[in-house]
Amino acid sequence: MKTPFQFIALPYDRFANLFNKNNEELRAVGALWKVVDQKPGYPCRVSLTDAEVGERVLLVQFTHHDVSSPYHASGAIYVRQNARSATPAVNEIPFMFTHRLLAVRGYDEVGMLVDSEVVNGSELADAIVRFFTDKNISYLHLHNAAPGCYNCSVVRA
Repeated sequence: MKTPFQFIALPYDRFANLFNKNNEELRAVGALWKVVDQKPGYPCRVSLTDAEVGERVLLVQFTHHDVSSPYHASGAIYVRQNARSATPAVNEIPFMFTHRLLAVRGYDEVGMLVDSEVVNGSELADAIVRFFTDKNISYLHLHNAAPGCYNCSVVRA
């Protein structure tokens, strides 16, 4: 039997306080507004969808691996202005992942990297199942392979 999995989007509430800030206040916290000029290209980590051309997105620094290990990490992410936190069903892969080259990183319970692999989005489901056959892997992080940007986590369901 395959291990069921679930994608975990970032909660909108984590970013809600930024949407009312002016440009100067955003610069002070290392964030800024961008206007989407291509699709795909601006994947929202809250809605787990690509933003539409002309839409405003917030580019913000985010600590996506907040652990006490050498793999503690942060990076830039996009959040759509009016995003709703996605709640994909068990074994559902949001469409924004199907057309990207992705880095899959598997971590143990203390945040140490156990395994990693670069896969085409069309092969993601098989990669997730393969990673979760390793009992040492507690959770996965998905990143866009070329820029290295964090997308979301995946857990056993």
